Formats: sequence, C-alpha cells, structure tokens
Amino acid sequence: MSFMNIPYGLGNTPIPLAAFISIWKVQANDSYHITKGKGFEVPGLFITYEGKGLLTQGEQHYELHAGTYFFAPDGISTVYRCQDNDWKFYFLDFSSMDAMHALQLPVNKVVSTGKAADAIQLCERIIDLLIAEPFGYAYSTNIILQEVMLLFAREHSAALPTRHIELNKIMIYIHRNLDKVIRVDELIEQSGMSRTTFFSRFRSITGLSPTEYMLNLKLESAKVSLETTSLSVKEIAAHLQFYDEFHFSKLFKRKFGLSPSAYRRQA
Repeated sequence: MSFMNIPYGLGNTPIPLAAFISIWKVQANDSYHITKGKGFEVPGLFITYEGKGLLTQGEQHYELHAGTYFFAPDGISTVYRCQDNDWKFYFLDFSSMDAMHALQLPVNKVVSTGKAADAIQLCERIIDLLIAEPFGYAYSTNIILQEVMLLFAREHSAALPTRHIELNKIMIYIHRNLDKVIRVDELIEQSGMSRTTFFSRFRSITGLSPTEYMLNLKLESAKVSLETTSLSVKEIAAHLQFYDEFHFSKLFKRKFGLSPSAYRRQA
C-alpha cells in the first residue's frame, strides 16, 4: 500500500428516485388522438423516435418530433395526437417529478437529443423484462428507468455553462495518484486548456487552486492512515510525497489543529 485513500460516500445527500409504473410503445397514424381533461395522473416521458406528434398542455402547444424527449407533468389538461400520419414514440410514466428536479432535467420543453438510440435500447430492455418477468424484474425496470433519466440528465448538464466535464479526467487522475508528485503544469497539459482557463475552471468546481486541492487530499489521506494503520508519521509523509515529516506535521496541524502524533492518540 503506497497510501491510504480517502473514503468516498454520499453523506446525507437525499436521492429522490422515480418509481416506474408503465411503458407504452406507440406506432400511431392520424386516427390516434388522446384527450385527458384532468391531465396525466402521474408524470410522463415522451421519447419520439420517428415522425411527429402534437401535444397541448393547458395553453401551451408542442411539436414532438423524431429525436426528442419531453417530460410532461401531471394534473394539467392534456391533448396529444399524431401528425402527418406517422408518430412513433415510447411513453413512460412514473411516480413523481422529484427526480427530474434533482437532475435538473427540463420539464414542459421539447429537447432534441443525441441519445435517442441509447434511450430506445433501454426502453426495449424494459419491455423485454416486463414480458419475460425474470427474477428481480421489478427492480431491474426501476433501475433502467433511472438510467434513462441519467442518460438525458448527463447530456443536458454537459451543455450548462457551470459544468466543466472536461476536467473530470483531471480530478480522477489526481485522486488516483496521491502518492505521486503531480505538477500543475502536467495537469494543464493533460487538460488541453490555457493556464488561465484551467485555473479559472478548476476553482469554479472546487473552490480551490489545484495546489490547495491536492494538498487537502493528501492531508485527508494522511488522517485516514493515522486512524487505520500502524505506519509511522515519517512513512506516511514519505508515501504522500511531503518534503519531510516535519513539513508534513506542520501542514497537518494547521489543517486539523493537532499534530499527527496527537491526532493518532486521540483517534
């Protein structure tokens, strides 16, 4: 073991999940016309893969064309029908809107997606499970519903200006290599960004400079090592690439209020 990794967990973050109710695979012509005066009883998701449909909710009108999805809330007067004699879509209904809000998915908006083929595969997997009913199929259908939502949510979040997914690989690299000397210039080169852009985006995600972020991770790793191993302070400092144990001890005390030896005795 070259270093003790920090624990990764969700903490107390609430995770709202949408419970799957049903799925429809519809291949409609102009005879297809649905009116729900009181609206859907539960929220629904339209995934159109061919042709076009027209949907009205309240006073709002939408064209659901191929390669789009649309999250429709419940309780709003709704009418939808086929347009131009061709509309092929999946419709999934589920328990609540909480998951969409948590995933920042757009509601009451026709969204073009490059993930339609992937979504179709997931929908077909749900249908196959509901036909064959293998052991655990109810759990599986709910898991796949979450996959569908995550598929669209990840695509949507990538377009948000506050998300810098190009730094994901940099963050993972840092965490995987705490026992190595990582130079900031090396990270900038990996990112393909200018120095100014890299620092700006890194701080927007972490609130810290790269150097501060890496130091905090090393100190958190050292804390876990003190709690769970018999490695000496000198060994921990060496494994985590601190200059020496005295420099490490000074930084550790500054962050945690105790020297490494005192922290170990208390832990």
